[in-house]
Amino acid sequence: MPLYLSRFSYTPETWARLTGHPEDRSEAARTYIESVGGRLHGFWYAFGTHDGYNLWEAPDNVSMAAVALAISRGGALRSFETTVLLTVEETLEALHRVEQVGYRPPGAQGR
Repeated sequence: MPLYLSRFSYTPETWARLTGHPEDRSEAARTYIESVGGRLHGFWYAFGTHDGYNLWEAPDNVSMAAVALAISRGGALRSFETTVLLTVEETLEALHRVEQVGYRPPGAQGR
């Protein structure tokens, strides 16, 4: 199954609710991904640009998109970004296919 890395940031209101009533949100995240047949591999909070990170496994992009949309529409997050992660083997396969693409840079005539 594909892996996905999500970066999220809570709204100030969400942080206020969590400081008043602390809870382990990784359990909620686990429930969301398992509802589509996936698995939560990790849930971390962080300092910096994003408040936290999740590593998920989902059956496909549509399943992960459904989870991301459900979480995003809840209103507790200021931002939520998800990146599809490629294995080394998938990246090597892509590298071998590069020449098939026939890319031509803008303004390069006849290439």
